[in-house]
Amino acid sequence: MMRFAAIMAVLALSLSTVQAGKFNKVINPGDKAPTFEKLMGTDEKEHSSSEFKKDVVVVIVTCNKCPMAIAYEDRMIEFTKKYSGKVDVVAINVNNADADKLDKMIERSKEKGFNYTYLYDPSQKIAMALGAARTPEFFVLNKAREVVYMGSFDDGNSAEDVTKTYVVDAVEAALAGKTPKVQETAARGCGVQFEKKSKE
Repeated sequence: MMRFAAIMAVLALSLSTVQAGKFNKVINPGDKAPTFEKLMGTDEKEHSSSEFKKDVVVVIVTCNKCPMAIAYEDRMIEFTKKYSGKVDVVAINVNNADADKLDKMIERSKEKGFNYTYLYDPSQKIAMALGAARTPEFFVLNKAREVVYMGSFDDGNSAEDVTKTYVVDAVEAALAGKTPKVQETAARGCGVQFEKKSKE
């Protein structure tokens, strides 16, 4: 009987491991978030992950020109406004097409009035470390800087279509010191345009 119980425990552990990171093939919910150093922002200053001190951080792997990323800009602005006193919001552009270069980012930031930090990572290292595949792709980090949620912001292509608010729910859980009910969803958007040199 004890042997059977031990086998069942091992099987349960194996199943939970398989279920973790269903969509993200690099990190699992609960993993420590990778860090970044000296990424240039649209404020023309360098930023590192260590400077974001609030209990919860939302990291967004994005780009400047993807239609889906653009569709989420207003929602990101509203989210940042709502949680400005509690959450650090950091968007990181990881694509290197001409429309994604820093000068275009600065233009877009001024045009839209971005109220969140917008950084440029031409090395694409942070996207690879996070296992990001789409723009935009959202990562909610708790006080211990563990990834407690990753995937889509919500389930609607437009704000009017939203029925599930994944990032908001995860942030509320993390602020309360709890684990979100939904820890991972499939990100929706354009594929990250990884360059061959960044994979070497």
